[in-house]
Amino acid sequence: MSHTRRDFLKTTLGASALWSLGPAVPALLSRSALAAPEQDLRDTALVLVQLSGGNDGLNTVVPYDDPTYAKSRPTLRMPAGEVHKIDAGLGFHPRMEAFMRLYKEGHLGIVQGVGYPKSSRDHNGAMRDWHTARPEEPNCQTGWLGRAVDHLSEQSAGSVPGVFVGPIAQPFGMNAEKAMVPSVQSIQQYRLQAMPGPGDAEAPWRRLAGTDRRLVPAELPRSAGDNPLMEHLQQSAAAAYAAGKKIEAVARAQAFTAGDAYPDSLLAGQLRTVAQLIRADVGIRIYFTELGGGGIGGFDNHANQRGNHGAVLHQLSESVAAFMDDLERNKLLDRVLLMTFSEFGRTVAENGRRGTDHGAAAPLFLAGGKVKAGLVGEHPSLTDLEGDAQKPHTDFRRVYATVLDRWLGFDSRIVLGEKHEPLDVLGA
Repeated sequence: MSHTRRDFLKTTLGASALWSLGPAVPALLSRSALAAPEQDLRDTALVLVQLSGGNDGLNTVVPYDDPTYAKSRPTLRMPAGEVHKIDAGLGFHPRMEAFMRLYKEGHLGIVQGVGYPKSSRDHNGAMRDWHTARPEEPNCQTGWLGRAVDHLSEQSAGSVPGVFVGPIAQPFGMNAEKAMVPSVQSIQQYRLQAMPGPGDAEAPWRRLAGTDRRLVPAELPRSAGDNPLMEHLQQSAAAAYAAGKKIEAVARAQAFTAGDAYPDSLLAGQLRTVAQLIRADVGIRIYFTELGGGGIGGFDNHANQRGNHGAVLHQLSESVAAFMDDLERNKLLDRVLLMTFSEFGRTVAENGRRGTDHGAAAPLFLAGGKVKAGLVGEHPSLTDLEGDAQKPHTDFRRVYATVLDRWLGFDSRIVLGEKHEPLDVLGA
């Protein structure tokens, strides 16, 4: 006797469970369930942290010994005695002590002077350029990460290789042409939900997955091999059930581990969710998070910058350090690369409101077990300026090419459309 998909579901789960199937199987699990069985879930993972608003790179990596810096910022300059010194001329902002520790431990790299030619100083325009990686194509409808997700999805049919973690609207950079990119606020959304049924709440899942033969109705064939539709459905459900149980175990274990060492901040919570999903090992390779948007105090400090900027830099530093520590405890640090970016830097001179205005070049951070710690590129000049802003010397697409070619492991031209020379920032 042949069975349709609907017959199989009705017989195995019952009508009430059938109607609950859609919301009960989270998109992340149901899509991941369709991945090829040979998919390697031990691949490298990339974590993007967007610093929304335009981070003041000059007060992030501080040229504390430069007289032009002191003269240009009478109220905003960071004194030499307060910064965390990287070398004889540069130091981290006083509230970035956790980044200083990561730097000393060899897990943090600083790419200086990042930007692009004729860069926009409008928030929306600049952010769109960074998100599409195609400033010359104002009508581009996909993000660079979305295109990467499309490519990775093609390599492993049905997988969900990318996810956005955060409370704001999904960033344009994750716009894909074909693939589905879910948004997550917490891992609780993606734990396996109980389905209606008598007694054991997970029994319907096991029936559908075919993992408990005692619960499979006798009228169904013992092997689905003669019905490709049922075989596919059983394999998908089994994979979803396994992925759900992995996430369930990770969420349960988290309450009893040192993961509680994360600081109480929005970014830290997002990175904790990322770490949980990495531990669950469900095939996600690209994670996107954000700091400074959604009405939260961010990096666009046109006035009263000193305290505001210090607060977000402290949140960034402490959150990333806690994330790195968490990964290291679980022996996952070598598998993960975290990268920060912001749409532009700030002006060299402070304005009359004890703030700074939109600039151009800014530093970008890379963190992880395979990062070559240190400074990459020269600190941009404070005297050779463009509209009172430091000029970029490293195109941001070179950084993108680095993470695509040398970290995610595929030709960056697929995403960027042209060749950009990768940077020497990653170890073997």
